[in-house]
Amino acid sequence: MLRSSFARKPAAAIGACAVIAALALSASALASSGGVGPSSAPPPPVAGSKAKLLHSGLARPPADAPVKVQRAIEAANEIDDTGYCTGGGHRTIHSRCYDCSGAVSYVLGPEGADLLDSPLDSGSLERWGERGKGSWITVYTNAGHAYVVVAGLRFDTSIPDDGQAGPGWSKDVKAGLVNGPFRKRHFGGL
Repeated sequence: MLRSSFARKPAAAIGACAVIAALALSASALASSGGVGPSSAPPPPVAGSKAKLLHSGLARPPADAPVKVQRAIEAANEIDDTGYCTGGGHRTIHSRCYDCSGAVSYVLGPEGADLLDSPLDSGSLERWGERGKGSWITVYTNAGHAYVVVAGLRFDTSIPDDGQAGPGWSKDVKAGLVNGPFRKRHFGGL
């Protein structure tokens, strides 16, 4: 009578199952901690053309928004509350912390709206795209600070509505202007 390899080596099978379960739990813990990693499905879109800030601190994209705008919001939600550090988000795609321009670069980069090829510092963002306010996405930037407004919500490392350090969403677009004056930049068509 033939027996399966699992029947002959129950300890090996149990050990393999334990390793798989541990990996699944660690990925789940990372995602629920606000870190970058596998997460639950993004919040569904809301009707209209303005994003909605949820009690959780995450944003729901507007249904009328172009795909690039919806992806920008999803990317911002991924790094919400990851923490702040100078130079964060510029050296690796998935950092554990972000500075202002690193957060903006993540939202606009390949992980988000796919409008940037690589991260830019706030001074370089002053020359990015076109001058003026965009219809969907506007980057506010100067030599010392940058943040982005996407579908009516501000994503910034200073003064997010949830009070946490690091990147976060806010309904108050003008609060970020305390670090100004700023140049407004946008990507053509957005």
